[in-house]
Amino acid sequence: MSAEHEGRRPTGTAPAGTAPAGSAPDTATEPPAQASAAAAPAGRLPRPRGGHMGPMGGMGMPGEKSLDFAASGRRLLGVLRPERWRLALVMVLGVVSVALAVTGPKVLGNATNVIFEGIIGQRLPAGTTQAQAIEGLRAQGQDRLADMLGAMQVVPGQGVDFTRLRTLLLAVVAIYVGSALFSWLQGYITTGAVQRTVAGLRRDVEAKLGRLPLKYFDGQPRGEVLSRVTNDIDNVAQTLQQTLSQLITSVLTVLGVLGMMFWISPLLAVVALVTIPLSVVVTTAIAKRSQPQFVQQWRVTGTLNAHIEEMYTGHALVKVFGRQEQAVQEFHDQNADLYAASFRAQFISGIIQPAMGFIANLNYVIVAVVGGLRVASGTMTLGDVQAFIQYSRQFTQPITQIASMMNLLQSGVASAERVFDLLDAPEQDPDPARPERLPARVAGRVVFEDVAFRYVPETPLIDDLSLVAEPGRTVAIVGPTGAGKTTLVNLLMRFYEIDGGRITLDGVDTRSLTRDDLRSQIGMVLQDTWLFGGTIRDNIAYGVEDVDEDRLVEAAVATHVDQFVRALPDGYDTVVDDEAANLSAGEKQLLTIARAFLADPAILVLDEATSSVDTRTEVLVQQAMNALRSGRTSFVIAHRLSTIRDADVILVMERGAIVEQGSHHELLAAGGAYARLYASQFAAAVASVED
Repeated sequence: MSAEHEGRRPTGTAPAGTAPAGSAPDTATEPPAQASAAAAPAGRLPRPRGGHMGPMGGMGMPGEKSLDFAASGRRLLGVLRPERWRLALVMVLGVVSVALAVTGPKVLGNATNVIFEGIIGQRLPAGTTQAQAIEGLRAQGQDRLADMLGAMQVVPGQGVDFTRLRTLLLAVVAIYVGSALFSWLQGYITTGAVQRTVAGLRRDVEAKLGRLPLKYFDGQPRGEVLSRVTNDIDNVAQTLQQTLSQLITSVLTVLGVLGMMFWISPLLAVVALVTIPLSVVVTTAIAKRSQPQFVQQWRVTGTLNAHIEEMYTGHALVKVFGRQEQAVQEFHDQNADLYAASFRAQFISGIIQPAMGFIANLNYVIVAVVGGLRVASGTMTLGDVQAFIQYSRQFTQPITQIASMMNLLQSGVASAERVFDLLDAPEQDPDPARPERLPARVAGRVVFEDVAFRYVPETPLIDDLSLVAEPGRTVAIVGPTGAGKTTLVNLLMRFYEIDGGRITLDGVDTRSLTRDDLRSQIGMVLQDTWLFGGTIRDNIAYGVEDVDEDRLVEAAVATHVDQFVRALPDGYDTVVDDEAANLSAGEKQLLTIARAFLADPAILVLDEATSSVDTRTEVLVQQAMNALRSGRTSFVIAHRLSTIRDADVILVMERGAIVEQGSHHELLAAGGAYARLYASQFAAAVASVED
């Protein structure tokens, strides 16, 4: 493991089964460093490391497979399967709503006929019949007017029948009110179905994060994972909400209007249908060009989110190394890429609606001309032409809506595929179906038997490693950077699975235990402290259920937390955010030690727990850790050899192998690797600090 890795410990003090908020349970450590050296291309600003990302973070987004719109769309619809009965009701409500809506123009056309017939009838001489009036017009050579009059129901000398007109208008109002009511119910049910579906999708993603192996997070920038969990799921929700009900209504409207059009005039219906193939060709051609742009848009969004998250969490490091300009420039470059991709996606897909509008207007002109000729010839009434023109508008409008929804659908399906990609990621090996159980009181004897492990198959790391940690003893692990010290802890905690050999706890193979059972026996205090948003009391009691106040204070006193907490204005009720800016580094470290002390684990892992505190605080931390280690099997990883001189056994690792082991004095006397490490740190006299 590299220096970068060794100095980039995961944050938190985690008894088994606990993990920092917002992370998966298996994200407590970072992976090997082999890929880290190539993390940033030449000339590119390296990404700051803060225990939040894997070493692959500097390589940008992982490769995205090409979007399969049809397959991903079908899968997205499959997510709605639990809501199928509600969606069926939505379909029924849509049918009723559309049926009422398409009936309205026909009834309104009848009202137009009543008005037009009344106006014409008022101009004809009273006392004659309609047939006589038609014969008179023909005798005068006005055959076209006679044909038009023949298609009407006119009473010569009688004006507008307002009673019938009122009845028709009230019917139209009732029809449209009913259509709106059913449409509202349809939208209400659809909203509930969509939100429940998206809530379930979020639950599935959260559960999936808990089942993913650590190497998945090592290969993904944290901002990219967050983008999939937040932005992409929100985009899927928006897409379903805005398109599902409208899509159903639009399809039903097309079918209903088409039926009414053929009922009124098959000839005009055929004329109107001529524009459909043109609409399909235009929509398909534009959609094919816009879809890759939506994929690129969401890909760049994830990359930009990752960069922003890293620059924010590592802002101090960015300023210390004077990389503000480079960070800002990288932001501008990625923001420009997002602008370009978004512009192309929205512009290209936005062409669909005006193109469909042009086709709709062309259809309107054709229908108006042909309809006018048919009214003049007496083969249609004016009201029917009016109704047909409304239907032609209603016919092209849902097609235009469907076309305009293509950009939402493409964007939503692109986001859905990114979420599905996460859900389809390979999971960690499942816990055994019939796990073994540890005894009620675990002694804490840990044995590594011929353990072999490699982060990368082609790169050797650990081969045939064996060691024994007896109950209650302290095992210190030292060695140069990249020797594999933290890897041993990763394997013990089953953050990674071994390739060969076995690891036992009190004689039980750890692979035969559930991960929760194994980790419930292990407490960790890491170099990078992690406190959660909440009170100090909540942070100490994290991972321990129903702890009483006396026990919590006892743990705080034993770890020197009580003395500084009581000096705070609100004591244990003092609220800290996840950055814990109101506490010093040493105070945060003591809190994580108190957390592990309260958990009372059988095995303790201390990974560079004092490397970031001052000398005075280190004494307090060391005393707290001594109290914590009492009676427990402890693994201490340290670069400061002064902190592990009293360890029962010191293991010296180089290149994944144990090259020396023994007590401090034995290893110094041997004059080997440990003696060289010790001499490099203590060239001058070392003054030990006594209690």
